[in-house]
Amino acid sequence: MVEYRIDRRSGVATYLQIVQQTRQALRLGLLEPGDKLPTAREVVEATAINPNTVLKAYRELEREGLVEARRGLGTFVRKSLGSAPADSPLRGELVEWAARARVAGLEKDDVAALFGAVLEEQFGSPDARTTPDTGTKPDAGTKGDPA
Repeated sequence: MVEYRIDRRSGVATYLQIVQQTRQALRLGLLEPGDKLPTAREVVEATAINPNTVLKAYRELEREGLVEARRGLGTFVRKSLGSAPADSPLRGELVEWAARARVAGLEKDDVAALFGAVLEEQFGSPDARTTPDTGTKPDAGTKGDPA
């Protein structure tokens, strides 16, 4: 079962933090179809937030088709997201990279900014993507060239 962690200093609405953490758990395979989410009462007890905030988050997840509420039974996962299991070798490489960044003196915000920039570069708009092997943009030099 997922355990929500609320960062009151993040500037992100509490219900969105629950939505984002649920999506992340779905992407990592920590939650799978059929799994039950914690009840609003359990989340409130663990995080000291308003129960309406939890219900708002669960309604948003339901609107997205990710979960379904079953009256008297709870809220259950309907479908998963992505294909990056928590035990992926890539996760191990990322853990090592983060450790090296920490040893190099980078702070959490520095790492987040650097990682965010790389994500945007690699996964942002198609024009911003580069091929891993060459570091060049796909179809570089061919745009506009007659075939």
